[in-house]
Amino acid sequence: MDAQDHVLVVDDDAEIRALLRDYLQKNGYRVTVAADGRAMWAAFEAAKADIVVLDVMMPGDDGLTLCRDLRARSQIPVIMLTARGEETDRIVGLEMGADDYLPKPFNPRELLARIKSVLRRARTLPDNLQPESARRLLFAGWVLDTTARNLQTPAGMVVALSGTEFRLLRIFLAHPNRVLTRDQLIDLMLSRDATPFDRSIDVQVSRLRHRLQDETDQPELIKTVRGQGYVLATEVIAAP
Repeated sequence: MDAQDHVLVVDDDAEIRALLRDYLQKNGYRVTVAADGRAMWAAFEAAKADIVVLDVMMPGDDGLTLCRDLRARSQIPVIMLTARGEETDRIVGLEMGADDYLPKPFNPRELLARIKSVLRRARTLPDNLQPESARRLLFAGWVLDTTARNLQTPAGMVVALSGTEFRLLRIFLAHPNRVLTRDQLIDLMLSRDATPFDRSIDVQVSRLRHRLQDETDQPELIKTVRGQGYVLATEVIAAP
């Protein structure tokens, strides 16, 4: 890394904060630690972070609440840590807008690999599709508001999107008229070993089609390419 990426670690466990601060610093990152939501927001305002590592179980506002609130204000990547091991809990975190999810106890090397992967994916979108320069993405009469994270129908109705639906739609809008395989979609959305999407990428596409009123035998927007994957078959225009 030419310039140090800045990691904000939010965890109420002092030992974990110290461990991650020392380990990530040794691997070339700049690290800020926070023990709770209040400290996280103070650190967030004080210095721009490139990624947030966020514990779920904390006093006061828990990690899911903080992740949701972060998503309302920023597109900063978020990796969630939790002692919970249930798949439903992992899915809830991802629905709140987390980019990846790592259960405790974990190997710091695995977290390091996930940080690298999430940052790499976050930087794959073309500059003209970044929220700073394109607040709205227009396609087939629809408008995706990347700030409010909602979708407007051609008739002007506002449709709320889950975190998963928003990220999947952003991926399609970043690669219009290009076939994306299931493996590519999974890789762009989160880590390869994140099983919830490995088993349900087709379900997520189906849900997004439902939001786009594209549930027919022959979808017009997100088309299935037999034996390959999916393609968003329309032009996309970036607007301020």
